[in-house]
Amino acid sequence: MTAPPEEIAAKEALPFAAAPAAGAEAAVRVPRVGRIAYRELAIAAVIAVALVLPWVVTSFVMFQLTQVMIYGLAILGLNLLTGFNGQFSLGHSAFYGIGAYTAAILMHNYGVGYIWTLPAAGGVCFIVGFLFGLPALRLQNLYLALATFTLATVMPQILKFHGLEEWTGGVQGLVVDQPDPPAFLPVDSDQWLYYFTLAVVLVMFAAAANLIHSRSGRAVMAIRDHPIAAAAMGINNSLYKTLTFGVSALYTGVAGALGALAVAFVAPDSFTIFLSIALLVGLVVGGVGSIPGCLLGGLFVLYVPNIAESVSTGLAGAIYGVILLLVIFLMPSGMAGFARAVWARLSRMRQI
Repeated sequence: MTAPPEEIAAKEALPFAAAPAAGAEAAVRVPRVGRIAYRELAIAAVIAVALVLPWVVTSFVMFQLTQVMIYGLAILGLNLLTGFNGQFSLGHSAFYGIGAYTAAILMHNYGVGYIWTLPAAGGVCFIVGFLFGLPALRLQNLYLALATFTLATVMPQILKFHGLEEWTGGVQGLVVDQPDPPAFLPVDSDQWLYYFTLAVVLVMFAAAANLIHSRSGRAVMAIRDHPIAAAAMGINNSLYKTLTFGVSALYTGVAGALGALAVAFVAPDSFTIFLSIALLVGLVVGGVGSIPGCLLGGLFVLYVPNIAESVSTGLAGAIYGVILLLVIFLMPSGMAGFARAVWARLSRMRQI
């Protein structure tokens, strides 16, 4: 028994009828490819501008831009812990100080080259962060914030302890020699430090992006979103939380070592709780869970207090608070989220 001619015709026409749907799906995917291309072009443009800036700005502006990158790297470390893993911290000034003092002690007391102080600072901070993360597993939310607050409060006192003055210099701190540029490069010491910091920042930002998009990164974000469901899927919550704490401290410690090289001096009072609050403000303003937003947060941390002080020295704190409130009110998802929203709206307008 054969099928009716109408049924045979319908079955033969089915692949051709489905073709427009496949074409429509491909058309939907084109904007995604376009967004990736635009993002890569934007990153390349930013890097190109960053490479040219040392030749067109003054030494002081170059120093400020170096500080912005260092703060951005420290905020990235906090972002890995808070934005991607959901662990709240007010103690990252301690890791920043540990990294800075590790670099300063190795250079000042033992004559170690400045390049080798960065992995040493990162390694020391990773161990400290990992060990601190073990007892912190029992704490969550505000209780974890209080524990890290204690770490930030205690660290300056430890650095001032008279029993450690031989290493830390006590209240007087330590002087760090600024790195000299290689003889074959036609740059001065400020330009070389800028380019060196830029290279380190690019490598560590790329490593953080790869980490977030890896299997381990997805596990870290799963713990942030729903720890019970993550454990049910076989994710070791305790291990990933402590490792994230260590990696976060590593990033902030490397930033502290770069900060010691940039300022050429370390002292205990430079790493108080106010630095932790500044890093947290930079994280929120730049965008929680955004990697490029960390650099925008570094811009805010460095420049906005100076702008507020230039308007009025006596009311600098009040002006800073007003600016911060306006930024949070106008950009509740941070600068990075605001930029994404504006770009999405412009893309829709172009399609219309």
